[in-house]
Amino acid sequence: MVVDDHPMWRDAVERDLQQAGLDVVAVASSGAEAIARFTATRPQVVVLDLQIPEPTGVEVTRTVLAQDPSARVLILSASGEQEDVLEALKAGATGYLVKSASSSELLAAVERVASGGTVFTPGLAGLVLGEFRRLSSPAQVAGEVSLLTERETEVLRMVAKGWGSKQIAERLVISHRTVQNHVQNTLRKLQMHNRVELTRWAIEQGLDDED
Repeated sequence: MVVDDHPMWRDAVERDLQQAGLDVVAVASSGAEAIARFTATRPQVVVLDLQIPEPTGVEVTRTVLAQDPSARVLILSASGEQEDVLEALKAGATGYLVKSASSSELLAAVERVASGGTVFTPGLAGLVLGEFRRLSSPAQVAGEVSLLTERETEVLRMVAKGWGSKQIAERLVISHRTVQNHVQNTLRKLQMHNRVELTRWAIEQGLDDED
């Protein structure tokens, strides 16, 4: 689903996605319309502008993920401000691109978030993740990670780097189902509900920097 209140921009994004062979099941021009159409169509990925008529893109993100935690939200915004990026990530978005991104970058981002990965416009990731880590408690992080087995921790680090289950399975030479089992065990131990929440938490703790 594509959500943007500027018709020319919305039409251009929809056209790029369709030309790439992706199925655009709905478009919307406001937050209220986005929520209604999400409920009706349940898209896998929502390409969402932040600055839309109410409710805002951040509020739409929270609402649609509450309805369907397996959905993915990719923010496509004119704003590259740190505060906007942080709010979007806290709401559950797994990707953030500014509108200067090329069509190929957008398509790659959609495919990556659809497969469970994360993506950020270059230059924003370090700034935003640094802020998350500054607010984190090292002792708390160490205590939570210590609940995990060595293999669960290894998988979690790859999740934090934006790797999908297929990539992780190939890298570790294990089955796709085994990767999913490790992720589910990690979710249970950390008392989280879905992979989006787990990915965001792992990035916040800086696990994507560890080898």
